[in-house]
Amino acid sequence: MKLPRTTLILIFLALGLGGFVYFYEIKGATQREEIKEKQQQIFSFTADDVQSLTVKTKKLTLTLERNAQSDRPKWLLKSPVSEPANDAIVSYLMDLLVGGKSDRTFPISANQLGEYGLDQPQATININLKNQKTHQLILGKPNFNRSFVYAQADSSAQPNGNINVLLVSTDFENAVNRDLSEWKQPVENQGIPLPTTLPVPTPTISK
Repeated sequence: MKLPRTTLILIFLALGLGGFVYFYEIKGATQREEIKEKQQQIFSFTADDVQSLTVKTKKLTLTLERNAQSDRPKWLLKSPVSEPANDAIVSYLMDLLVGGKSDRTFPISANQLGEYGLDQPQATININLKNQKTHQLILGKPNFNRSFVYAQADSSAQPNGNINVLLVSTDFENAVNRDLSEWKQPVENQGIPLPTTLPVPTPTISK
C-alpha cells in the first residue's frame, strides 16, 4: 500500500524531531552536565601528582613533603619541625584539594578583596606538583550564614582587572586551622610494658 505524500512528510518530521530530542535533550544534557562538573572542580590534579604543600594560617606556617623513602608515613613535616606527619590529617586536606568543588564563582574588582577576607586571608595553601607546576588556594572569610567560605584558586586578574571568587566548603577551614601537634604523627603505644617499681632492698644490719 502506498502511503499518501502528506503522511510520509509527517513520518519524516516525526523522525527528525525524535532525533533532535535525543541528541539535544538526552545526549546533550549529559555533555552539558560533564561541562558543568568540570567547571565546578577547583583543581584538576590528583593526590599522587602532589610533591609538597605549604599551609600558612594566622597561627603558623608549615611545610609538608611526600616521603620518598616509604609510604608509612606517606608525608613528612619539614618545617617548623622535621618529623613524620599525621597521614590522616594530611589525607583529609588532600581529598578536599583533589575532589573539592566550587558551588559558585563570581567576579569582583581588586578593591573588593577586603569584603571577602581575601586581602588578609585566614589561610593560604601552596601546592607543588611533581611536574614542577604550582597551584594556590586562598581562603577568605565565611559567608553570612557560614555555609561556604570565599576563596581564590590560582589567583590572577582577568584582562578586565576582575578577580574570580569561589564559594568552597567550610571543610577547608577545619582542614587547615589546626595546632602544630595535630599535624604531627601521633605517638603510638608499642606494647612495651611500663616499668614496675623495684622493691627497695632491706638494709642489712651489721653486728
